[in-house]
Amino acid sequence: MGSDGKRKKRGRKSKTQTTLDPTTPTLNDEVFSVNNVEIVNSTTPTSANHLENRRGRPKKRPKHSPEKPPPLTNGEIGVATPVEGVARVLPAMDAVVKVFCVHTEPNFSLPWQRKRQYSSSSSGFVIRGRRVLTNAHSVEHYTQVKLKKRGSDTKYLATVLAIGTECDIALLTVNDDEFWEGVSPVEFGELPALQDAVTVVGYPIGGDTISVTSGVVSRIEILSYVHGSTELLGLQIDAAINSGNSGGPAFNDKGECVGIAFQSLKHEDAENIGYVIPTPVIKHFIQDYEKNGAYTGFPFLGIEWQKMENPDLRMAMGMKPDQKGVRIRRVDPTALESEVLQPSDIILSFDGVDIANDGTVPFRHGERIGFSYLISQKYTGDNAAIKVLRNSKTLEFVIKLSTHRRLIPPHVKGKPPSYYIIAGFVFTTVSVPYLRSEYGKEYEFEAPVKLLDKLLHSMPQSPDEQMVVVSQVLVADINIGYEDIVNTQVLAFNGKPVKNLKSLANMVENCDDEFLKFDLEYDQIVVLRMKTAKEATVDILTTHCIPSAISDDLKP
Repeated sequence: MGSDGKRKKRGRKSKTQTTLDPTTPTLNDEVFSVNNVEIVNSTTPTSANHLENRRGRPKKRPKHSPEKPPPLTNGEIGVATPVEGVARVLPAMDAVVKVFCVHTEPNFSLPWQRKRQYSSSSSGFVIRGRRVLTNAHSVEHYTQVKLKKRGSDTKYLATVLAIGTECDIALLTVNDDEFWEGVSPVEFGELPALQDAVTVVGYPIGGDTISVTSGVVSRIEILSYVHGSTELLGLQIDAAINSGNSGGPAFNDKGECVGIAFQSLKHEDAENIGYVIPTPVIKHFIQDYEKNGAYTGFPFLGIEWQKMENPDLRMAMGMKPDQKGVRIRRVDPTALESEVLQPSDIILSFDGVDIANDGTVPFRHGERIGFSYLISQKYTGDNAAIKVLRNSKTLEFVIKLSTHRRLIPPHVKGKPPSYYIIAGFVFTTVSVPYLRSEYGKEYEFEAPVKLLDKLLHSMPQSPDEQMVVVSQVLVADINIGYEDIVNTQVLAFNGKPVKNLKSLANMVENCDDEFLKFDLEYDQIVVLRMKTAKEATVDILTTHCIPSAISDDLKP
């Protein structure tokens, strides 16, 4: 999860950091930034000397102390509550396992090869059906995954069944029957209420044995999932979630799992703020896998919307005093809902639930939550009823929900990057991992304005549209004068618009014209003689030890 940023950091750092509960130990730190909030996926080895006990050995309890807890049985652990100091017995501890993963990440700067492999460790737990849950970022770009049970010295080879990038959950299994002996699966509980006690179990840094931290649920709302670049329901707790806790379960007082630890907040004025993936999101992931045989994702509305809290704005849009909703600013032309929804429509309700002017809907007793929660409860391909106000008339539509596709995707989902090389020009597609590889942790400050504008505001105009760039020019006699072209978008080839990388490769390979002309961003043009360009490509590939001029996914 390292980055190959080529420039020094110049952007001003934000003081707030949301940290993906990382695995340990790994090579580098990864910093994301969302809405000027710096988000760190810290995978740097941390010293094991920072232990909680700072005042020496605790005092011995009197032999006849009335607070002495009952003896614990095998597979149970006593957890002291923060207030009473009374031990709680937590079952199913043997279901928590340690996850060992070897990662081999793509090299986006040199897309024909991969980076050096590295190892990490995290947590997971056994569920019904001989399966294990952990975090998606714990096994991202995996080469090999192994699991070790509590108290065991054997590591069992695991198989990855599904990776839910958006919800940061992965599903594993083990074929060896010995692994499942004596292990009882974890049972899921209901979504907890505020101030409910939770206990996070896992294998964080500071030791090799199982670790337990306790706290309470302090907030329930729609959270930004760092790894998934999405917004889903999440729990904020005040229990410590440290490096290595990734994928570990959070239990309630009944010993039921109410979530998966996955990220924490790092801020100079905040302590012990951790985040947990709640059971509704976990069950959605599991049921999606069981229903479709694979992970299909969480559906999203392909729209951008605006709050309608201003009374003058509501009046101008023809809303009655008793009507509430949000205004559609833009509609993704590739989304299915673009066939019925239009800009300036006012969304009044979704599936019969009225939407407030600030975009929230009722959630349990005395609480409100963003209406995207209603959408995330659905599955890909489900239908939903939506009521809109258009030109002072109320209309109702039934739309089919689907996953949302971005012009610059936040993830490559384990696939190697695509590339095409001609005359030393390396063409590839832009993604968030690519920007992070090229410009480092501060890519939102360092990347060219044109690329960032496309990242934040552009919508794809067709389902297969990609943003194609010249990532670099491998210097040779054929490309003299073009050496400084770096990460510049390709707009057209010989007068024809470039829709995606495959279409560009096909046009160049099948070109019979004398010249190859590429129209780039900033009104730059590149002109090469077709015959000499293709002849020079062979020598350039040999010089740089590149096995092929075109990636496997682009070959006919």
